[in-house]
Amino acid sequence: MQDNQQSSKWYHNRWSQLVFGIICMALIANLQYSWTLFVNPMDTKYHWGRSAIQLSFSIFVLVETWLVPVEGWLVDKYGPRPVIAVGGVLAAVGWVLNSFASALPELYAGAVISGIGAGCVYGTSVGNALKWFPDKRGLAAGLTAAGFGAGAALTVIPIANMIHNSGYEAAFFDFGIFQGACIFVLAMLMVRPVPPKGVVAAPRMVTVKHDYTPAQMVKTPVFWLTYVLFVAVAAGGLMATAQLGPIAKDYGLAKMPISLLGFTLPLLTMTLSIDNLCNGFTRPLCGFISDRIGRENTMFLVFVGEGLALLGLKTFGHDPYAFMLFAALIFLFWGEIFSIFPAICADTFGAKNAAANAGTLYTAKGTASLLVPLASVLSAGGNWDRVFIAAAIITIAAGILAKFALAPMRARWVSASNQNASLGKTAAQAAA
Repeated sequence: MQDNQQSSKWYHNRWSQLVFGIICMALIANLQYSWTLFVNPMDTKYHWGRSAIQLSFSIFVLVETWLVPVEGWLVDKYGPRPVIAVGGVLAAVGWVLNSFASALPELYAGAVISGIGAGCVYGTSVGNALKWFPDKRGLAAGLTAAGFGAGAALTVIPIANMIHNSGYEAAFFDFGIFQGACIFVLAMLMVRPVPPKGVVAAPRMVTVKHDYTPAQMVKTPVFWLTYVLFVAVAAGGLMATAQLGPIAKDYGLAKMPISLLGFTLPLLTMTLSIDNLCNGFTRPLCGFISDRIGRENTMFLVFVGEGLALLGLKTFGHDPYAFMLFAALIFLFWGEIFSIFPAICADTFGAKNAAANAGTLYTAKGTASLLVPLASVLSAGGNWDRVFIAAAIITIAAGILAKFALAPMRARWVSASNQNASLGKTAAQAAA
């Protein structure tokens, strides 16, 4: 009966639900990817210091990520509609509070509120994609995450213009209300995932037959190796996301007029638009590729690529066009972690608890965000070389570990899990 009810309305099919999730993700993208536009204007007005302001970014990412397991559990239990609706309201309230913040504690409070809202939307949308598409997990998670990666590309220019013409406070307020209202409306169209009958995981994927709870998952070594790799790769991208504006300013490039494809914009605005497009484009692309050649093989290629792009920005970044090129490559090689890691999590620990499990793994992004203020300290005086070198080394090492440590470990884990499932016990129980 439920299947028939789900298919009776056009917006109850899995492709419609995927589109709704993508749009919701695009509407919360500014909370992270447009943040760098607000840093210098706030510092100019209040003189709080970049490190103090960037602490708000870290708080936002920590709250957004570390509460996703709880929000994922709520989604698994109550469905997506109430969780996304609440997320839209909180996302709006957080940015409205930012618009009125005249002291750092108020700014930090806005980060907490908007972080909860973004986590509700993010965790729900990705978890739903994994459940609706067991046959195309990488692609579905990638398309959903692309909304978060590329969504800001559509609004970075209007936000930059509004900050310039009306002040950053107006940008926080107007876009906060607009984004929250749209998310709330879309939430009313969301329904519980009902995967089509007979649809199974892609045959080339290494997947389990047993569904694990988050509590069982966190007891396994394969989870923690995956978690460490997520932290390592996320750190470099988060540094670029939060610090790109200050880096461009220290290099003397931020306001330099740049012409490209008939458009002339300040270099920072142009760079952010291109970066967000690359960040979004790579997620479904690499998700699709990982469905074909395997998760770890894809991780090896893109993680090493990101490390080389970081070194390229360090070496050639003082040239305006090289700055734009290597910044775009960093985002191109970084953004795919938000499609590959949720997919590999569902492959390894099952789809039943996908929202809570992927949310637990997603807290690695919050852990990585702790390094963002450290980057401001290490770059004192405008010297970013140490930051780029450290991030590149860590990222390249993560790619090597994914190929030569995670791949064989996960293969053994999945094989043991599937053998033990036929005997009525889980791999976690067998290892205990």
